[in-house]
Amino acid sequence: MRKRPQPRVIAAARDRDQHLAQRLVLGAVIAVAAIWGASELSAETMESHGFNEYGELKYGPDFPHLDYVNPDAPVGGEVSISAQGSFDSMNPFSTLSGTPGTLASSIYERLMTTTSDEVGSYYCLLCTTIEYPEDQAWVIFNLRDDVFFSDGTQMTAQDVIFTHALFREQGTPSYRAGITQLVTEYEALDDFTVKFTFSEDAPTRGRITQMGSSIVMSEDWFTQTGARLDEPRLEVSPGTAEYVIAEVDPPRQIIYARNPDYWGRDLPINIGRGNYDSIRVEYFADSSAAFEAFKAGEFTFRRENSSINWATSYDFPAIENGYVVRTTLDDGNLPGATGFVFNMEREKFADRRVRQAIGLVYNFTWTNDNLQYGLFQQRESFWENDRLKAVGLPEGRELEILEGLRDLLPEEIFTEPAVLPHTSGDRPLDRGNLRRALALMEEAGWTTGEDGLLRDADGNTLDVEFLETRQSFDRIINPYVENLARLGVNVTYNRVDPAQYQARVQSKEYDLIFGGYSNGLQEGRGFSQKYGCEDRADVFNPASYCSEAIDAIGEMMPDASDYDEMSALIRAADRIMRYDYFVVPVWYLGKHWVAHYDFYEYPENLPEFGLGYLDYWWINEDKYDALVAAGALN
Repeated sequence: MRKRPQPRVIAAARDRDQHLAQRLVLGAVIAVAAIWGASELSAETMESHGFNEYGELKYGPDFPHLDYVNPDAPVGGEVSISAQGSFDSMNPFSTLSGTPGTLASSIYERLMTTTSDEVGSYYCLLCTTIEYPEDQAWVIFNLRDDVFFSDGTQMTAQDVIFTHALFREQGTPSYRAGITQLVTEYEALDDFTVKFTFSEDAPTRGRITQMGSSIVMSEDWFTQTGARLDEPRLEVSPGTAEYVIAEVDPPRQIIYARNPDYWGRDLPINIGRGNYDSIRVEYFADSSAAFEAFKAGEFTFRRENSSINWATSYDFPAIENGYVVRTTLDDGNLPGATGFVFNMEREKFADRRVRQAIGLVYNFTWTNDNLQYGLFQQRESFWENDRLKAVGLPEGRELEILEGLRDLLPEEIFTEPAVLPHTSGDRPLDRGNLRRALALMEEAGWTTGEDGLLRDADGNTLDVEFLETRQSFDRIINPYVENLARLGVNVTYNRVDPAQYQARVQSKEYDLIFGGYSNGLQEGRGFSQKYGCEDRADVFNPASYCSEAIDAIGEMMPDASDYDEMSALIRAADRIMRYDYFVVPVWYLGKHWVAHYDFYEYPENLPEFGLGYLDYWWINEDKYDALVAAGALN
């Protein structure tokens, strides 16, 4: 077994000139002995090519390329994909209005980047190394001096500082609040060195990874144009990434093209990646139109998300002729915590029993067997992972955490197993669940009137609007809406266009939507942004969920000493949130459904946490030419 080198330690600088001189002397040694994993340190400052909150980095400072790429992958050709709806902006950071185009943020790079075969590892991209003390009171990014924006101007430390200040002023409210509480000072020490100093009160966990995730934009462009970060627009600042915006045709098409002068093409972390000359995004009004266009060869790569399509519709001529292949690939990512989301700002949903009753008439079993061809599994947890989800009664460290919050929790958290989704029969409306739901509504003060509608003590009906934008979801939602009506809910199903849907979701103008939360195999500072009371109005918290106990866990999460502690905190949170029942859990797949014209190829050893079809797949030009000659492509 290869022995992993220990972290390189250098003395903390009180004088920057002295520090720079010392780095020149130690430079050759540092290049070989950068940090690789955690260890007990006796000196003050460490320098590394990467960082992991909870464990060791997989890749050392001199790795040739990522394990899961093909370093000899050919470069060229175009990948074409689809998007649904429309767009009117190419600024992905607008907080005022506008719908940004697909992949709009891909033209910008971050100081550090992650991989698809590790959890929680960050590697320098725009930097060469980072420096930080053991207590992580600050972090220094030693920037590369060969990074250029797509307009040919060099990226410097001033661009990093400018971008940070811009997001502090014009980013989303939750980001502004979080970053100003985290970072107290930010400065350019020289043209290629930046330093961020953290608040003493900020949790240690997540400090470095938060700043490593920072994108960098051109100060010159913003100064010359007077543009704001938070406004929609089609012209955007140049980025440093491999692809640039080549053509924009709202609301129909976007083309990204390879920057021939991309500075980072030969970096080890980029070898075997970015193998297309261009990426084309075609927009369609709905999924049906997109599927017909795929069948006709108007775009060539499709990630299928419709079970009815996957089970019944892949019998068109291009499949029969062997022009299109479809395959199921493993997906080790944590499935999204999706379901029917209650807007907890609505007083009508304040009583947990009302939410439970509404959830009880959703029939996963019948829906999956009859509408989804038995292809899915029922989601149980907000973290559907054997190590992270709550199971049975709490025990061990999870129980200790919950005991510390006992005054904020109902007794059932300690005496009853973690809440699981209800089971249903093979009829659209499970009679037993309907009776249970009616009993819960009666306990909550709702009775059924002569007209079959539930009414409260004042005679008000339970009015619920189900908001959606995707026509393809009609067949899933309509049976649920019918069951809600049988329960006595005065329910309406309102399907609106994508722009109206986005505007209403952003302003929390809905009762019930199909949505959810994007959780991770590793949680830290972002946990409170999703589930904290302070940010309950944020779009990252679609239910506007708020719990004092979850707030307390959110404060502990960034300070978790190791992955086991973090896992125990997640299990405790999962148990509480499943009890609070603010999302009716639905289904998850755990696979990638992929269909593409038969000229794409990919590495044999795809990583656990990535599909990578826009990253490390490539095009076989001979196969492409053969399909063109056969008339398979439009």
